[in-house]
Amino acid sequence: MNTKQAAMILGIVFILVGVLGFIPNPLVSPDGLFAVNTMHNLVHLVTGAGLLAGAYTAFGSAMALKVFGGIYALVAVLGLLLGPGLLLGLILINAADNWLHVALAVVVLAAGFALPEEPAT
Repeated sequence: MNTKQAAMILGIVFILVGVLGFIPNPLVSPDGLFAVNTMHNLVHLVTGAGLLAGAYTAFGSAMALKVFGGIYALVAVLGLLLGPGLLLGLILINAADNWLHVALAVVVLAAGFALPEEPAT
């Protein structure tokens, strides 16, 4: 696996989760295991689009992974410090979201820093 493949896979997953958040379900919804609101869903969609754009533009997949991994690390820290509710008055989060953001930050940053940018030849 390389950074382009990781950015593509993660980008697709973020977009799917963003779309899923608009469909009533017990996993990703305002009352679900992972609490989301419209703004939270839009953040997932933008993250997914940003990762996919990084995979196909001069910005680069490694840089996109590092940037979004850093953002999710910041969101994780803020969420853990501020607790459940509206993060920055906009994004609905709960404890499960906070820990998922920690895991996502680790995975996305690891992909950005540890994976090769080009496939092995």
